Amino acid sequence: MQKTIQQAAEFSQNKVNKSPASGDVVTALIAAEKTAKQNKINYSYSQLIGNWRLGFITGTKKTRKRAGVVLGAGKFLPKLVKIQLTYSQSEDSQEQGNVENSVELSLLKIILTGPVQFWSKKNILAFDFTRMRLSLSGLKLYQGYIRGGKDREATFYNQTLKQQAFFTYFLVENNYIAARGKGGGLALWVREF
Repeated sequence: MQKTIQQAAEFSQNKVNKSPASGDVVTALIAAEKTAKQNKINYSYSQLIGNWRLGFITGTKKTRKRAGVVLGAGKFLPKLVKIQLTYSQSEDSQEQGNVENSVELSLLKIILTGPVQFWSKKNILAFDFTRMRLSLSGLKLYQGYIRGGKDREATFYNQTLKQQAFFTYFLVENNYIAARGKGGGLALWVREF
């Protein structure tokens, strides 16, 4: 299980040329999630601080026959697309901070930022993207709040977890992290040095 995830991380970091099979990665991530729940493993927000590039994701699809969400096939992100999360810590709290999500596709760069709060008893990182910077070939096209971001930013820490987007982290290692999103999909990020 851990070996397959390590291989997926190394492939995403360009350390090896061959990726493990996507189905094997999904199976390994699900097994790691189950182990973390059974062993009641707890992480801290400080373990997430840094830059992480998205390497592997699963989609989800709703089913009509059964209630709930079913995982779609997993896939490695193409090397042309760079999606990166950067977590930083607040000066006021060890469980609060900021997130920057940058997406680069050729000359286009989109950066979304906002507040985060880590719920350590459940390994849940709640977040909201309240601001956006958009640039093309280094030329700034937009910078400011998005979707009522100023008000949402001001009330973020007073919201319940149900009101927020979040990731539930179940695997935190030095060079990779894995989580399940609120919508049910799985993701694996690798550390950017």
